[in-house]
Amino acid sequence: MNSRTKRRLSPAELDALSRRALGAGVAEHTELTDGYANAVWRLRLDDGRDVVCKLSPPPELDQLSYERNLLRMEASAYELAAGAGVPVARLLCAGFDDPVLGGDYLMLGALDGVSWNAVKPDAEDGLRHELGRLLARLNAVTGEVFGYPHAGITGSTWRQAYLAMVDALLGDTVRYPAPLPAPAARIRAVLAAAAPALDEVTTPHLVHFDIWPGNVFLDLTGTPKIQAIIDHERAFWGDPLAEFATPTIFGELREDDPLLAGYREVTPVNLTPAARVRLDLYHAYLYLILLVENGPRQYPESEYARIRDRAIPSLAGVLDRLARLAQPAG
Repeated sequence: MNSRTKRRLSPAELDALSRRALGAGVAEHTELTDGYANAVWRLRLDDGRDVVCKLSPPPELDQLSYERNLLRMEASAYELAAGAGVPVARLLCAGFDDPVLGGDYLMLGALDGVSWNAVKPDAEDGLRHELGRLLARLNAVTGEVFGYPHAGITGSTWRQAYLAMVDALLGDTVRYPAPLPAPAARIRAVLAAAAPALDEVTTPHLVHFDIWPGNVFLDLTGTPKIQAIIDHERAFWGDPLAEFATPTIFGELREDDPLLAGYREVTPVNLTPAARVRLDLYHAYLYLILLVENGPRQYPESEYARIRDRAIPSLAGVLDRLARLAQPAG
């Protein structure tokens, strides 16, 4: 999807960047437009390599608070995921504060598979099961602080970090008014009242938080299997249970979901009432992102309307459910 956060580079600029980063020029280039945030190109280099170039947004664009230094978190997440045995694209080079670009870039090895979003393979339940196992491996990676260290939005506890993340998003609506289903103060109050459920989480775990078919590449040369999980730019340090929010967007996590079954083969997950509250908090945060991020990005209305029109009632429903839980019995 097109957005203002996608930086434009001429063929000559792409060639110059590739020569600085990888020591080879660009013979062919194709922009990959499936993503929502960063500009991405597939490059055929003049030494025969196929690589993917990913750029941070234009330096003059005022991004959302949590989006500061996203590619730095992504670069770190690729290395951590690979170390945990999760298949990812190979990070070839990362450049931060590049003096010519005035921003950050990543160079990744190109994948020869296909985005799950582009096909409907056989045995999708099996793939979802495999995805669950891989996410459990990813979420097993632990850190030292909760939240978004790369953006300076953190907390000494998960509850503190989560509420700081919410506050940052709601604060962004001062610069970028968003079509929220309730006033920002009301949303914050409802989420804060339910946030004690987060105190069950005592260790920061790596969470991708953007697992949808467009970010999963498949190998279809034989029995379909997952080739790589990509685009770790929304990753944070928090509760592994938050990983289920995006794969169940606009819905709920069911006990019979193959994703959950695969995850449980690696790590136990018990969907207690308190865990369900945590999932509601993560869905609320995801819906807030979907509604607020259009401010800086300015998606085409024809493409964004379907997302906005589902996110508004979905957020309202979660808030209502959480508010009812906070009411005293009787």
